Amino acid sequence: MEVEKKELNRNWILAALMMTMILAAMDNTIVATAIPQIVGDLGGFSLFSWLFSIYLLIQTITIPLYGKLADLLGRKPIIIFGIIIFLLGSAACGFAWNMPSLIVFRGLQAVGAGAIMATVNTIAGDIYTIEERAKIQGWLSSVWGIAAILGPTLGGALADYASWRWIFFINIPFGILSIILIVKFLHEGKTLKRPKIDWAGAISMLITATVIMFTLLQSGKSWPWLSFTTLGFLSLCTLLIYITVRIERKAAEPILPIWVWKKRAILGSNLATIGMGMILMGPSMYLPVFAQSVTGVGAIAAGFILASMSITWPLSSALSGKLYLRIGFRNTALCGIIIVAIGTFNFLFIQFPGPAWSLVTIQMMMGAGFGLISTPLLVGVQSTVEYEQRGVVTGANIFSRYFGQSLGAAIFAVVFNYGIKSKMESVPQSLQAELPTVNQVVDVMQSKETSAELRLFLREIFFDSTHSVYVGITIMAVITFLILIWTPAKFPTIRK
Repeated sequence: MEVEKKELNRNWILAALMMTMILAAMDNTIVATAIPQIVGDLGGFSLFSWLFSIYLLIQTITIPLYGKLADLLGRKPIIIFGIIIFLLGSAACGFAWNMPSLIVFRGLQAVGAGAIMATVNTIAGDIYTIEERAKIQGWLSSVWGIAAILGPTLGGALADYASWRWIFFINIPFGILSIILIVKFLHEGKTLKRPKIDWAGAISMLITATVIMFTLLQSGKSWPWLSFTTLGFLSLCTLLIYITVRIERKAAEPILPIWVWKKRAILGSNLATIGMGMILMGPSMYLPVFAQSVTGVGAIAAGFILASMSITWPLSSALSGKLYLRIGFRNTALCGIIIVAIGTFNFLFIQFPGPAWSLVTIQMMMGAGFGLISTPLLVGVQSTVEYEQRGVVTGANIFSRYFGQSLGAAIFAVVFNYGIKSKMESVPQSLQAELPTVNQVVDVMQSKETSAELRLFLREIFFDSTHSVYVGITIMAVITFLILIWTPAKFPTIRK
């Protein structure tokens, strides 16, 4: 009877974790769909990109801090705190009166989202065994697939038939239900020792991560990559990293302990996760626009082409358990990166303009590969430590993925924009008078007033520039493969 009760509790906790994660996962996709209505109501078109940048920035930099606090204070108070802050931010966003206020409230949402993303996977690692975690990660990964499909649909429907403000208000009842389930069913042993929180390290790490992420997000966008501004920010990043390392070496309970970087299994897994995050940004940033502007499909079809990755990702994630129990965490991740590399390599052989079905096939292949990378590496690092350290290693792994996505977004934007600029220099004489700027390329391609000759030329340079991005992610796949080869084949496993 006790076993049945425990299983029932775990099922309710899993439902709460999935409900909580979908709030954070769906947030960007649902907001993106409603941008025209938001800008039409509040104005501030030049600022709207900060709705996404501020969310990604704050969510990412807070994840390691919450991972450590979950070890010191317990998972339950941290995740409940995160949900409450997320809901307060959501309510505030719904009442925003202009674009700057909405950006500030999005930042508040992100403070809560960081706690959610850091703690959900830690709790899953606590209540499920190594054998069970792959299946559970499959369930949690399916949330991203649901978010990729439901987010744009729900966001569009609310924006068209109700108000864009409801894309934020709708979070509140689901968040409250999640809190009720977690309070009722998640029970943790009480810690007897008074936690020592490394406030100096926490503040230093938050400042350092903020400057690094800000530099990555804004270089090449607000100022050129090759500029004194970039050099100044990179110098500041180096100085802050040095100061943070000095503080963390002396701290009794460092936010990100030095042993995280000394254990080769954890270091290799996190570096490979950064690589995976970078690869993921290639199709995420450019495939939907490529599908619409080059292949010629509509906006909804382009969204579903990108979302097709979310079909195979949770399936391979759930099935990875059988594989990593047989061949190990590292070798399972190697199988995943090989599949991803095959997918990125196939992108290089798509012929202009490229059929839509080939894009779907490649996306599904890459999703299958990502599932075999993300779950084994996360479960692998969790299995190398005791309960008291699981929050730290989980937070570090999740942070690595988001940091990789930010790094990939910055690097591939440089590659793509350079490709566009260099190709436009070879414009035929007959088209020079009507040639748009780089920022106008997509609008001109989709305009009915654009001549057939100019549209064809722009489609070709867009195709070539996207091809350069896929060369970049193929190279990144090879580097990630080499990182995994360097990572130990056997993780020192603690089966708790």
